[in-house]
Amino acid sequence: MIVRITGLFVSLAVAIYLWFDAPKHNKDKWLWAILGLLFSTIVLGIYLIKTERKGLGWTILILTILFYLMLLISVLIGIILFYQVSPS
Repeated sequence: MIVRITGLFVSLAVAIYLWFDAPKHNKDKWLWAILGLLFSTIVLGIYLIKTERKGLGWTILILTILFYLMLLISVLIGIILFYQVSPS
């Protein structure tokens, strides 16, 4: 429950940030805000790269990709361990 609320809060924060910052860089605020709401930190990283804040953008993008890779690996390990346990 807390994870879902935190994820929603992060997505909303990213969308609000993109809504206000996009017009400053001649970008469509609707497009970036909706993408930020749907895809959160991945879109934030791409947006920062496209608006010439490459260092921060790449850092956020790489950390997000690493997080999702670790999550995927954890799920796969859990599935493997679940099916390796033989019933007695």
